[in-house]
Amino acid sequence: MGLLLQLCLGTVYAWSYFQKPLMAAYGCSNSQVAWGFSLAICFLGLTAPWVGLNLERFGPRRLALAGGFLYALGYLITGLAIMGHSLLWLYLGFGVVGGIGLGLGYVAPIATVAKWFPDRKGLVTGMVVMGFGLGALIMAKVIAPVLMAKTGQNLSQVFFWICGVILVVALPAAACLQNVPAAQPGQQAGGKPTASARVALKSRAFGLMWLVFFINITVGIMFIGFQSPMLQDLMHAKSPELTTAALSAVGATLIAISSLFNGFGRLFWGAVSDRLGQIRVFRLILISQIFVFAALVVVREPWLFGVLVCYVLLCYGGGFGVMPSFTGVMFGQSVMPTVYGTILTAWSAAGIVGPQLAAFIKDHYADQAGRLTFIVATLLLLVGAALSFWLRPPAPPGRGDRPDCG
Repeated sequence: MGLLLQLCLGTVYAWSYFQKPLMAAYGCSNSQVAWGFSLAICFLGLTAPWVGLNLERFGPRRLALAGGFLYALGYLITGLAIMGHSLLWLYLGFGVVGGIGLGLGYVAPIATVAKWFPDRKGLVTGMVVMGFGLGALIMAKVIAPVLMAKTGQNLSQVFFWICGVILVVALPAAACLQNVPAAQPGQQAGGKPTASARVALKSRAFGLMWLVFFINITVGIMFIGFQSPMLQDLMHAKSPELTTAALSAVGATLIAISSLFNGFGRLFWGAVSDRLGQIRVFRLILISQIFVFAALVVVREPWLFGVLVCYVLLCYGGGFGVMPSFTGVMFGQSVMPTVYGTILTAWSAAGIVGPQLAAFIKDHYADQAGRLTFIVATLLLLVGAALSFWLRPPAPPGRGDRPDCG
């Protein structure tokens, strides 16, 4: 049920499917439309720390139900915003209301399954967040095309229908979430952070984990918001005779395929981290992407571009698959919801920086947009890889139940 809920919430990653239609509907720039997606990710990250702090107080079921409802409401408000030709209401609906719903619904199932399966945290949390990565596949290849055809390309009607679909699927899934029957040893029932959580949040290790998470999300989310327009531009340059509909179909195919890698990466890297260790896996994710982005600087073949984007999305999803168990291993499972919820503010910050950086480059340096974007991403990854080597692995058994946080 946690995976099914995440599948609904993950439809936010199909935003690039609507990027060009919304630009045409509003007559505005890439950057203006991208703020809808940026704000949604921003408010997801801002809401997540509150969820981690209050998970025991309200329980996963209530928070997940509220999250599913608010995310659906965000689509409803967005549909009304399109009817009224209002960018402000699009930002408030999809960005603020929908983003808060994402934050409420995202953390609850992840923290809950980690309690049910403490000996396979990387695998099960990766399995649940895999749904978030696959949501774009369902939206871009099934829900959105069907609704666009059914409504005659009426965007407001499409968003109304999506609201109904999410309510029907997400709310029953959220209603099935429940905590383990007995409290974990050392787990506090109240909503206030424990002393060890406060220590963790002030530690050097937390700061470094936040930064490497932020960098990995930033470089990946550049593609999530703009992978379809980028591929369409490459395809148009290679085959100018292709129609707008054909280019849109190609872009939707890339969203669908890359979302498979985004989803599978969460499960794959999460499971691998149980064997190799979370720190080693995070270093591998960052370093391997340096070579990929360096290659993207010179790639002009659409199919090769698609392959490299899929690997970036595999690593992007891997960061989300590894971080929940990484947090639990570094700081202890009893404070994992609070610390993990706080570390998701990196997602919030990256949700602003990544799409807006890519949109700014595309709006102001159209001829060199792809090349400049990939160079910036390569430099960011070099910094992230260097920072990851300052992180120390957890203390071995016998030296206490929490590592030296630095």
